[in-house]
Amino acid sequence: MIPVTKPYLPNREKLNQYIDGIYERQWLTNNGQLVQQLTQRLEDYLGVENLLLVSNGTLALQIAYRALGVSDATPAAQPEAITTPFTFIATASSLKWDGVQPVFTDIDPDAWCLSPANIKAAITPRTRAIVPVHVFGNACDVETIDKIASAHSLKVIYDASHAFGVKYKGESLLKHGDAATLSFHATKLFHTCEGGAIIFKRKEDLERAKKMINFGIAGPETIRELGINAKMNELQAAMGLCVLDEIELIERDRRELTETYEACLGGKGQRQRILAGATRNHAYYPVAFKDSDELAKVISSLSNSKIVARRYFYPSLESVACLETDSLGCPESRKLAERIACLPIYSGLTKENVVSIADTVLEVLK
Repeated sequence: MIPVTKPYLPNREKLNQYIDGIYERQWLTNNGQLVQQLTQRLEDYLGVENLLLVSNGTLALQIAYRALGVSDATPAAQPEAITTPFTFIATASSLKWDGVQPVFTDIDPDAWCLSPANIKAAITPRTRAIVPVHVFGNACDVETIDKIASAHSLKVIYDASHAFGVKYKGESLLKHGDAATLSFHATKLFHTCEGGAIIFKRKEDLERAKKMINFGIAGPETIRELGINAKMNELQAAMGLCVLDEIELIERDRRELTETYEACLGGKGQRQRILAGATRNHAYYPVAFKDSDELAKVISSLSNSKIVARRYFYPSLESVACLETDSLGCPESRKLAERIACLPIYSGLTKENVVSIADTVLEVLK
């Protein structure tokens, strides 16, 4: 069986050393030594400041909304945030869960990210923020989105769950927006088993969020924020430090697998258009097929060969009833969701595996 993805497990001896230290210190959570160390190393590696580690990527989004005032309720009107329907459910459900109504606008049919051209028409007096997604690690048109937000005094929170290590014009993509959030789920390019991070533009937002992730506690006898428990623990940080030590190997493996897919598939299937000036991190290998019938045949053929391809993202979120949204019409997102799948890519997958996967796909497409 070839799964669509597989968690990367780093050197066991090094992980054991970190765990030995945890046992010696008997400090398991509450901003321990390893969390502090991972924070600094990630800031250095990613080229960012004001990074806050949290317990998962969904809470990263929710804390960002709270810290930036997006989810502050008013008696007069429910706040709204403009976002993309072509994303993982957590992008929108985290808004809804926090009392913010997601408003979906359509995607660029080639880049697959939120189209800036569709944002302006969705802005209302209730709009508090824009929540774009760097889909599959492909950078959004950050400059145009940031200009729209500035012109309308809106916050921008980038869901950068897939965009670990991506650069734009030589600088970290995570520097754009008022905040950018990362997911460190087990199957991500970089992971801490579960976990996430927020990168804030402003130091004062970081300091507010630090209190929020620890129940709003500002001191032994002082509570200043409405908070929640979103702290990363020492065991998560230990895994992250080990994975970060081997991140160049992980990136190299994925890059080589991507190159093998590209060589084998050639022009067959639609691939994502990457934003000019942005790098790729090869976290996923998505392919859009001609239509839903062709996609179904590809998935079935792969399954018969014990290969798993995943429909990702499906369904397009404007069709999800529990989100209770009135979209402005998202035909591009819906069409893409009906015909796209991610092919297997992870460290440990061999080039021979990729050739076999590509051959199976090509048999359907010929």
